[in-house]
Amino acid sequence: LGTHERFIGFLLEHYAGKFPVWLAPKQVQILPITDKCGAYANEIREMLVEKNVRAEIDDRNEKIGKKIREAELAKVPYMLIIGEKEMQENKVALRIHGKGDAGTSTPQAFLEKILQEIAERKSTE
Repeated sequence: LGTHERFIGFLLEHYAGKFPVWLAPKQVQILPITDKCGAYANEIREMLVEKNVRAEIDDRNEKIGKKIREAELAKVPYMLIIGEKEMQENKVALRIHGKGDAGTSTPQAFLEKILQEIAERKSTE
């Protein structure tokens, strides 16, 4: 292996695949509960992507428990759950990998939090 491959191997071994938010390939997974929340989920994704936060939407027709479990197994640092209640209140329900529910927040407050963590290269632990 070359030096680049070895370095990636060291990173994977050191973090056991659970990268800090600033290093994670996917930093935020947006999980809409119903199809009605799709437009709001897209707005939030666009807001995050504009600030260079790597975010994706899981808009599959699956139960929310399965989406959360798969995001946990993929070791995505942050999950934003969006239901009709969150959409009406202009908020998101936040989950942190390995810690679970972290309450609700406005999308702007979450964006500020994650941008600060990325800038300071903080870990979610």
